[in-house]
This record gives sequence, C-alpha cells and structure tokens, in this order.
Amino acid sequence: MELAKEIIEMRKSAGLTQAEMAERAGVGLRFVRELEQGKPTARMDKVNQVLAMFGCELGARTKS
Repeated sequence: MELAKEIIEMRKSAGLTQAEMAERAGVGLRFVRELEQGKPTARMDKVNQVLAMFGCELGARTKS
C-alpha cells in the first residue's frame, strides 16, 4: 500500500489526473486506478512504466 500512496502523491504533485498519467505512461486508466488502490498483483514492468515518468524504478530485493 505504501507504493500506492507514493504514486498518488507524485501524480498529484505533477498536477496530473489519473487519465493524464495513464496516457503519458502508456498504460491503461484501469491499471492506474488499480495501482493507486494498492492492487497486490500489479505487473512490475507496467509499474515501472508509470514510475519512469517521475525518474523512479521499482526493483526486486534480494536477501543477504
């Protein structure tokens, strides 16, 4: 859910609607809505398409 909150904050700071962000990121509006609602099964490549707009990237973490 933390990621969802961060994405909402970044989108609002950029002055974008969900539809505008979806269009600019090249993803569907439904995906953006589900992402902002914290859908646990979102595809990482699509999440990264959205995050790339803000100069961010999500990656896997390995245990040491």
